[in-house]
Formats: sequence, C-alpha cells, structure tokens
Amino acid sequence: MNTLVKQTWAGLRVLLVLTVLLGILYPLAVWAVTRIPGLAGHAEGSVVTQDGQAVGSSLIGVDPVPADPAHDPWFHTRPSAVGPGVPSGASNKGPDNADLVQAIEQRKASIAEREGVSPDQVPPDAVTASGSGLDPAISVAYAGLQTARVARNTGLSLDRVKQLIAENTSGAGIGVPGVNVLRLDLAVRAAAGGAH
Repeated sequence: MNTLVKQTWAGLRVLLVLTVLLGILYPLAVWAVTRIPGLAGHAEGSVVTQDGQAVGSSLIGVDPVPADPAHDPWFHTRPSAVGPGVPSGASNKGPDNADLVQAIEQRKASIAEREGVSPDQVPPDAVTASGSGLDPAISVAYAGLQTARVARNTGLSLDRVKQLIAENTSGAGIGVPGVNVLRLDLAVRAAAGGAH
C-alpha cells in the first residue's frame, strides 16, 4: 500500500510539473516570442489593413467576387483545386488525369472569354491551382492579361493599371516575379477613388 501511495504522489507531481511547463509556461513563451517587433505581423496572419479595417492577408489568396460579373473591376488569383466552401487543399491529380485536363480546358475557355482573348493566350498559372489553392500572387503575364478589363471597368488608363502592376510586383519567396493580388486590387480601388 505504501508503494502505491508513493507512486500516486510521484505521478501527480509529474502531472503538475508537466501541466505548468507545457500548459502554461510554453504557451506564454511562444506568445512572448510573437510579440517581438517584426514578428507580430507574421504571427497574426500577415493581415493587410485599409482604413483601420482588416481586408485580407498578404499570404492567402482569396479570389474576389465582382458584384456584377459583366463589369468585373478586379484582378483574379489562381484557381483553387477544391470546390466552393472548402478553404484549401490540393487535388493530387496528375497531368494525365482526364478530369484535371477537362477542368483546365474549361478554366482556359472561361478566362479567355472574360478577358476577350483566345484560349492560347491564357498563361498556365491562370488555369492551374497551387498546392494549397490559396496562392496570394499571380504571374506578371496573368496580371497583364487582366489589365485591359480592369482598366475598362475602373475608368483608369491602361498605363496607370500597368504602373500599379509594376508597383505590386516583387520577387518575394523564390525570386520569381509575382504580383500580390490583394495588394494590387487595393491599389486599383484607391486609384479609382474607391468606387468599386
């Protein structure tokens, strides 16, 4: 009986010590590290704000939905591999998968129609999803394809829209030039007077 009591007390002491270490001190230490200047924005999801309001994340691409698809003033992100209502995920379909090939052809036709170009002018990143389906950036070529439509629907000049694309293009990440769609759409909205 004496051994059982000793083992029970030893177990309770271990439980108490681990609860304090892993349940209180470790979470507080992680939280404290995220408060270090320069890390706080990343720890909170790299939130982009405008006029004091959160409007999105610079790390997560969310395709804007126009109020009137016939007068779409927004730049669009890469497609998601998952359906509506599912936040992210990959399809794991290979390049020879008939469903994937069909989906790419449908996306290509839809984008070509929206942009008023032939399907062979649609760049690959416009029709292929990223691994997560939440890529925040598009290629300069895909942004360039959307320039005429955005200029026409916002009233901005073609040169001004191209300038905004250049201002929101970076080589962040792997050094390949990419255009952050959220930041670009916010710049377009500001340049157009916030009307869209």
